[in-house]
Amino acid sequence: MSNDTGQPPGLSAGTVRMPAVAGLFYPANPLELKAVVEPMLDEVPPAGEAPKAIIAPHAGYIYSGAVAARAYTRLRAGAGRITRVVLLGPAHRVPVRGLALSGADRFATPLGLIDIDKQAEDRLRHLPQVRVLAAAHQQEHSLEVHLPFLQLVLGRIELVPLVVGDATPEEVAEVLELLWGGDETLIVISSDLSHYHDYETAQAIDRRTADLIRGLRLEEIGPYQACGCIPLHGLLTVARQLGLQIELLDLRNSGDTAGPRDRVVGYGSFSVWSPPH
Repeated sequence: MSNDTGQPPGLSAGTVRMPAVAGLFYPANPLELKAVVEPMLDEVPPAGEAPKAIIAPHAGYIYSGAVAARAYTRLRAGAGRITRVVLLGPAHRVPVRGLALSGADRFATPLGLIDIDKQAEDRLRHLPQVRVLAAAHQQEHSLEVHLPFLQLVLGRIELVPLVVGDATPEEVAEVLELLWGGDETLIVISSDLSHYHDYETAQAIDRRTADLIRGLRLEEIGPYQACGCIPLHGLLTVARQLGLQIELLDLRNSGDTAGPRDRVVGYGSFSVWSPPH
């Protein structure tokens, strides 16, 4: 558990990826962090079985936290069963060819430490599109902002965090397939939607993107529709192969939450299921 500064005490920075955006995108104080996230989770009652995968945004919590919470609430039924989370998000800070592992043993948040599933990472190291690049993770927010939600909803888990850069849908899908696992494994894809349009334009673009995601039409989704389009392409490729279904849970933008309406960022949350037999 961390102290009130958000820095877990007595840790070696060589093996722990420390928070980069605590105090910026979300509160650095653990009590304040819980006070922000738990009410967002409690706004929506849990609904049945936990999905296999979710797609959720990665902006500051005042902007996209409530949208992300719609997906994370669905995971409550998986607490105690889901023990591994494969988390993929786009690279914002450092150029990446393929997918980047962190090299860390643990990720820290103000709520404590999350162990990295080193055995799972070892299974990926033989893939030519996967490399260890600590710099890609050091300041990257697209993964970090999901961690407090995972900790509060699922409790103790092991994490496989991957920053995704220039990669084909097939390269990302190969990573997901290798770690797909069973009911113990959750896949999380981090992505915001359109950026910096006026409110009405963003609504139209994001509604179209949501329809494309639900239709598994990955070829029509580019970076202007979803900043995490590359990891998203990988998930949609696997979803096609396995006949999975995608449900839209929430679709809003920063003009609905905490910002002006002249230049907004879009946010959507989705759950991914195996169809009933």
